[in-house]
Amino acid sequence: MTLHILIAPSGFKESLDADEVANCIATGILRVIPDAEIQKAPLVDGGEGFTKALVEATDGTLHPVTVTGPVGQPVEAYFGFLGDTENKIAILEMAAAAGLRLVPPQVRDPLVTTTYGVGELIKASLDAGAEQILFGCGDSGTNDGGAGMAQALGVRLLDAAGQELGRGGGELAKLERIDLSQRDRRIGQIQIDVACNWHNVLCGDRGVARVFGPQKGASPETVEQMAAALDRYAEIIKRDLGIDVRSMPGGGASGGLGAGLHALLGATLHSRYEIVMEYLELDSLLPEADLVITAEGCIDFQTPRGKIPAEVAQRAKRYHLPVIAIAGTIGRDAPVNLKYGIDSFTSILEHPCPLSEAISEAPELLTNAAERVARLLIVGQQLKGLHGENHLDPKGIRVAAR
Repeated sequence: MTLHILIAPSGFKESLDADEVANCIATGILRVIPDAEIQKAPLVDGGEGFTKALVEATDGTLHPVTVTGPVGQPVEAYFGFLGDTENKIAILEMAAAAGLRLVPPQVRDPLVTTTYGVGELIKASLDAGAEQILFGCGDSGTNDGGAGMAQALGVRLLDAAGQELGRGGGELAKLERIDLSQRDRRIGQIQIDVACNWHNVLCGDRGVARVFGPQKGASPETVEQMAAALDRYAEIIKRDLGIDVRSMPGGGASGGLGAGLHALLGATLHSRYEIVMEYLELDSLLPEADLVITAEGCIDFQTPRGKIPAEVAQRAKRYHLPVIAIAGTIGRDAPVNLKYGIDSFTSILEHPCPLSEAISEAPELLTNAAERVARLLIVGQQLKGLHGENHLDPKGIRVAAR
């Protein structure tokens, strides 16, 4: 029986999208196992690529729009509409308007980056007739709790003097009152469903400032400033709106945007795979696979907390399938993933190199890494052959029927 391989990766942040990752892995495998039967199911988790993936999966439409970027400069973003639906269901991702890739490394300061453009993106979809919104949280370059997003839609966030707060998460330390009276009236008339990482919370030791602040440019001192500002934000939200967002599942998604969407716009937060898997093909392909290969930019202790490789592995194990993960880098406590359905993992790096070099050479590095994985598969099959099981022909891998 010909080996059936299912390739189900995420994208590599700031480098390759999920389609490109899947294509690189397939190329590397086929160099060594040319008659392997390969199925590709590139996945998104609400972050970058969410809109385009769902638009493509449903034959929908994509609509470009210029919005305010996370550092205050105009950026070219987009939203989409699902195809083949009775209602006009808009698809949005925060990464298109305030993603980390839109914040140049030299100016990364999560105290000042803003989600204002995310609110403009929501407004643009409403102007285009959206009757429902599916919103993807992930890959953010901000930590303002969705304050900028809300301000763009008319929510007033006021200091002790009754003045509007400026933009950026640092401003939330001065928050004294929330006024929804001038919020865009259409917000209360539509359903907003948010796909987010259920493991991310707004406040506390595992709050979004402490977990993700450093990767957005925050020093240890800045992390504590952000955490204190979000504590204040949660306090005022609870006092003025009667909603406790401190430890709400998903509230910390995208620098606290999840909490802002729920408390200030009335959105419903969902574990992201509840929404994503409704439109993207994966579960239907698993029964036909012999092996699953997944991938992400970095595999570490956070991977089991809602990242794509862990989700893929969990679903693959329902069919008792082996799972291999290929990562851009291997981070802290990566072996913990072996407890969550990933049977083996490897890095694409062939030698120590700067991150910029790894990103620029990612396609070649990933393809070569997949080739190495395929050669190890051959070795494994040859070892099985020594014990009287099916022997592998390196020119065309064959496996025993399951």
